[in-house]
Amino acid sequence: MRKITLVLMAVALAAVPLLAAPDNEKETDRLENSGSVLKEILDVPDDIPQDLLDKAECVVVFPSVLKFAIGFGGSYGRGAMVCRSGEHFTGPWGAPSMAALEGGSFGLQLGGQATDFVLLIMNPRGAQAILANKVKLGGDMSAAAGPKGRTASADTDVTMRAEILSYSRARGLFAGISLEGSTLRPDGDANEKVYGKKIDARDIVRRGTVPVPPSAKQLVGLLNKKSPKNHSDPQSLK
Repeated sequence: MRKITLVLMAVALAAVPLLAAPDNEKETDRLENSGSVLKEILDVPDDIPQDLLDKAECVVVFPSVLKFAIGFGGSYGRGAMVCRSGEHFTGPWGAPSMAALEGGSFGLQLGGQATDFVLLIMNPRGAQAILANKVKLGGDMSAAAGPKGRTASADTDVTMRAEILSYSRARGLFAGISLEGSTLRPDGDANEKVYGKKIDARDIVRRGTVPVPPSAKQLVGLLNKKSPKNHSDPQSLK
């Protein structure tokens, strides 16, 4: 009987990595998909204005956000937040922290199918708030639908006031969209799966305690290529 028990315990222990693997692969896929989504969007010149990207401290990408309660507007998304490194967000883009987008009444475009979201975090206060805790867009933080097109200006009234500018893409259509009422927070469980240990989002992004994982190389490399320098007013970063 004791031998049978030991054999069963050995089988159970051997199965643990197999059970964990799908979750790890899920986060790997999410990071890879985030890189692919951002590349497709940034490769279109009339989508996110370059001057806004150059003034963003962080970018959050949510690939394939799903609407889970059609008619009520509730939505659920998991993605990645990448920020410029350095005390004042003036260095290269660093390792991503996983993020979650939940709730809200914004709905999804074109009949409720999966929609990609890209959020630009436009000041240090907004970035630090998201990394520290869950924030409600339109309540704890000001959010607005981002303007699009190469002629859009970062100096318009709406973009100067908003801490977050939001964009969505569904069935190839790309537009600014309001996310007021939804919540945005760090995804600690996903970070643990990506980095193999419990780690605070602020340690990942602000303190640079982990390297960029292989699955996020495209995402981070793309941002370093497309927007290598922060063009925000230096006084606004202090």
